[in-house]
Amino acid sequence: MYKQSSLHSSAGTRHGSRRAYLVGFLLSVALTLIPFALVIFPALPRIGTAWLVVALGAIQVLVHLRFFLHLDTAEEQRWNLVALIFSAVVILLLVGLSLWIMDSIHHNMLAH
Repeated sequence: MYKQSSLHSSAGTRHGSRRAYLVGFLLSVALTLIPFALVIFPALPRIGTAWLVVALGAIQVLVHLRFFLHLDTAEEQRWNLVALIFSAVVILLLVGLSLWIMDSIHHNMLAH
């Protein structure tokens, strides 16, 4: 029987084991079902539920990056991680600054 903790592709990059994929899958399912349950059976205030759903969504993104895309701090993944962080910063700046500009325009239009 073939036993190896991780699989390697022909390019030499490391892939996860079956156990890692299973853990990632179970975490993803749990991080999907919990927000659905919070919305279907409201136990928290609406704003609390909204923030919890956003937080669980962010955690799920990290789970996908780690368990399915295999992004970590290993030497062979360093540039991929840097590119991902740069892209995330650019997207956050574009969205955040766009919302700030639209809010500023909205307030200035109401003042006149």
